Amino acid sequence: MTITVLDTYPAMRRILRAPRVERPALLDAMLRPAAGMYRYFPGEVDLVAMHRMGSGFPIDRDEDRCLEALEALREADAWGRIERALHDAVAVQLDATPDITVPDLTVLIVLGDPGDEHFLGPSLGMTANGSVSGYIFLNFWPYPENLARLEATAVHELNHNLRYSRGGVVWNPATVTVGEQVVSEGLADAFARQLYGDELGYARVGVPHLHDDAVFDKVVSGLEVTGMQNFTAWVHGDAHAIRYGATPVGLPTGAGYAVGNRLVDAYLAATGRTAAQALLADSREVIDTALSSRSAAPGR
Repeated sequence: MTITVLDTYPAMRRILRAPRVERPALLDAMLRPAAGMYRYFPGEVDLVAMHRMGSGFPIDRDEDRCLEALEALREADAWGRIERALHDAVAVQLDATPDITVPDLTVLIVLGDPGDEHFLGPSLGMTANGSVSGYIFLNFWPYPENLARLEATAVHELNHNLRYSRGGVVWNPATVTVGEQVVSEGLADAFARQLYGDELGYARVGVPHLHDDAVFDKVVSGLEVTGMQNFTAWVHGDAHAIRYGATPVGLPTGAGYAVGNRLVDAYLAATGRTAAQALLADSREVIDTALSSRSAAPGR
């Protein structure tokens, strides 16, 4: 198993300083080593377009602002800290579950878009994806809160990656439920908290609603919903659903994260397991155990 954190700092600096006409090709070249994260997409993927859709740094404006933010990531040692955190987290996970398959990992770190109000606002300047085995995508705007959580964010995505890698939980787009993603977010946060504590380990978007019983009840009512096009509203909330053309369901940003943490914490308390030990826990078991436990029930 190898962990390759792509050294995207010099490439981003070059792109932002290059003539604008040259930037698309330079960006494509930077992204190409991580193109495998789109291997399940039909046909050829336009990596530059995907970068733009994912709130990646712009290549036609805001150069000075982006260069300044890029230096903030470098000064925070984002690349080094994330690589060390992933190695440490893999060791912890293998100690708890020695029989799992850990794939070779390619990690893509990019700067976010300062002109994207949704990215800087509801998304709190961070997007990430670790769901495709072997790849982790991390997109940051260097808010102090995000810089403090670089390790925890990377480890959260690693947890997803290991859960859905070969021999782990199978994600079938036709049958997977909201409950599986909600539980997976709770497990990933619990793993990050196991390593870095509650102050840094929680995904920031879910924190405001951790103790909101109305949000808990609403999300629980949708745990059996299937169809991945429906997941954004139930997990990320209405603002994200509207942004990506999905149907709102009446939930605030980060609702699924908050409820996932609550369900997983109740499950871990009831079973005595650590987050690392529960990496491959069946989401149905987690939900049933949690909902039968007083610690997850609304008002407790």
